[in-house]
Amino acid sequence: MAKDTITLQTAQEWAARWKKEGANYLAENQLKAFLIPGDDVTQVMAEEGVVNVRSYLGIDENNEPHLMIVGVDAEGNDMIDSEKGWYIYDFSEPCPNTCNQKAPFIIQ
Repeated sequence: MAKDTITLQTAQEWAARWKKEGANYLAENQLKAFLIPGDDVTQVMAEEGVVNVRSYLGIDENNEPHLMIVGVDAEGNDMIDSEKGWYIYDFSEPCPNTCNQKAPFIIQ
């Protein structure tokens, strides 16, 4: 498995939790943004056949938010198949904790 990846089952569980609890999570925890490391985006884009990326929101079993990212092919389809080297990436860090501290886009 590639670095910073999760299984399809985990992604589905997190996405289902977001669908059920996401609105409440936003209201209670003030989620504002995600930091996405450039090296990790490069890793996704390097997968064979990837032309774009798509992100999905999720909440894990510890009530932590996640931005899950998958490669997308030229037809707009998610590319998820670990046997082909197409993974679901979970490497983002939520803001608060990783928020921008300089103008012009400061999120307090």
